[in-house]
Amino acid sequence: MLSSSSPIVYSLTLFLSLFLLFLFAPQILPLRKSQQQQHSLISPQDELDDLHLFHEATLASSTHGSSKISHLGTTNPKPKIAFLFLTNSDLVFAPLWQRFFQGNDHLFNVYVHADPSTKLSTPQWSIKANFIAARRTERASPTLISAARRLIANAIIDDPFNLYFALLSQHCIPLHSFNYVYTSLLGNPNTASKAFLTQPSHKSFIEILSEDPHLHNRYVARGDGVMLPEITFDQFRVGSQFFVLAKRHALLVLKERKLWRKFKLPCIDLDSCYPEEHYFPTFLSMQDPKGCSHYTLTRVNWTDSVGGHPHTYHAPEVSPDLLHILRKSNSTYSYFFARKFSPDCLKPLMAIADDVIFRD
Repeated sequence: MLSSSSPIVYSLTLFLSLFLLFLFAPQILPLRKSQQQQHSLISPQDELDDLHLFHEATLASSTHGSSKISHLGTTNPKPKIAFLFLTNSDLVFAPLWQRFFQGNDHLFNVYVHADPSTKLSTPQWSIKANFIAARRTERASPTLISAARRLIANAIIDDPFNLYFALLSQHCIPLHSFNYVYTSLLGNPNTASKAFLTQPSHKSFIEILSEDPHLHNRYVARGDGVMLPEITFDQFRVGSQFFVLAKRHALLVLKERKLWRKFKLPCIDLDSCYPEEHYFPTFLSMQDPKGCSHYTLTRVNWTDSVGGHPHTYHAPEVSPDLLHILRKSNSTYSYFFARKFSPDCLKPLMAIADDVIFRD
């Protein structure tokens, strides 16, 4: 004989089953074709390779970095900035970057993650550029997070004196001289060795925004409740894909696992899926909000964006006035870099490089 409480038990069981199905359906139901394509961009082997690389980088930093520096006394090498180029097409502005880097070989390193599914021409620069082992990337997918972390890890392993990591694209240009950028981040090159001792206080320059009209749609792009419990909506942030990270934060990014498990999940709403604009701002906002600037050093013009892409500058728009306008910022620093520039801008940019761009 059924007890009088049986209908209540059955109702509660049905309610709980429906709730769990609603909560976990995005993760357990078969993926649509578009989701399968997005999910397959990162293979299990790629994931394992990245984990090994990230572990190697964190280990190298803890076992070699400090010991190499502490015994060198007054002959300490200078701290360096790692410039990380994330690209899926030719580095057409290589000649401009060559001019930017010229005469500062001991103060920087360059690393390039070039999508192997595209054939790139050899960059027209004479600097030493480290082309790292790359994987396929795709806009609005977690592959861009993986690529950025891969660049950071390689830079840390390659040179323990890399203290800042600037993520750039093939469409980025410098707005100031190398000396201006270096001095702003690390101080006068002649006395910059003390930056090794002040690393715990180094600030990262990354845009972190908590208010955006599309933020909720992006938060639920993988399904309602999927980001929980690791990330509540109140913790979810958005910001520019391009940043300048201090080494202490770069290492935190490489050690991170919990949030990555959420951000690598395929999206249901592909129109609201931009994980590369959320992972780094969200994680660093949760870990060390006071240690981050909350603004980017890369200028972008969104006034007439098309299809989620910012305004692209073309040759007729390039002028000294444009460069001066792009430098202006409401923050402590003026902008260091700007995007998005089309290949035809190279010639007019080179023409004003010495008299405008590199004259601070």
